[in-house]
Parts: sequence; structure tokens; C-alpha cells
Amino acid sequence: MDKQQYKTIDEYIADSPEEIQVALQKLRRVIQAAAPEAQEVISYSMPAFKQNGILVYFSAFKKHIGFFPTSSGVSAFKKELAAYETSKGTVRFPLDKSIPYELVARIVKFRVQENINKKKK
Repeated sequence: MDKQQYKTIDEYIADSPEEIQVALQKLRRVIQAAAPEAQEVISYSMPAFKQNGILVYFSAFKKHIGFFPTSSGVSAFKKELAAYETSKGTVRFPLDKSIPYELVARIVKFRVQENINKKKK
């Protein structure tokens, strides 16, 4: 994938390899459903969803789809994410396995609530 400046998530997905586009579209729909008030943005050249601050990012790579729910999103679901390679704020979903969309939805809802709580403080 080029490190070009995308203006929309549609542009980003359209520029991704065809075999990854379906997974990216489904991931996008799951995030939209979990955070219906979130705004779609491109940040750091990646698709992102924003509501009271960034909720999550996602990105296509050669061997995985990266899901970036921030460090709190990864640590709060550490046990459930144990089957996946993770780092501080990143989860790597291998392309040869299905994405746990239900878990993604719960992580997104967690991040929405976390950002709402931060805003209240």
C-alpha cells in the first residue's frame, strides 16, 4: 500500500488489495455499528473513527489487518486477545484467520465509553 494521503476510508479501501477489501469493509461496518455517532476520518494515513477523540484505527498489511484500539483497548481485553499478536496499542489479525468481529465491536464500545468518561472529567 502506498503511503499516499487518502481523503476518505472509501479511497483507502479501494486502494487495498482486492482480497483484503472485503475484510476491511466488514471491519468498518462493525465499527460503525458499535459507534454509530463516530465520525470517519483518515489519521496517520489510516482509516480511523473519532468520537470525543480517536476511538480506533485500522490498516491493511501484507500478512495481517492491524487494529489499533489504543493501549487501554488492548489491555482491557488482554485475555480475549491472547490468540493474536499484540503490542502496546495494536492487535494483528492474520489474513488467513477470521477476524473476531464480535470482540472488535465490544472493544469499540469500550473505547466509546472511555472517551465519554474522559470528556466528563
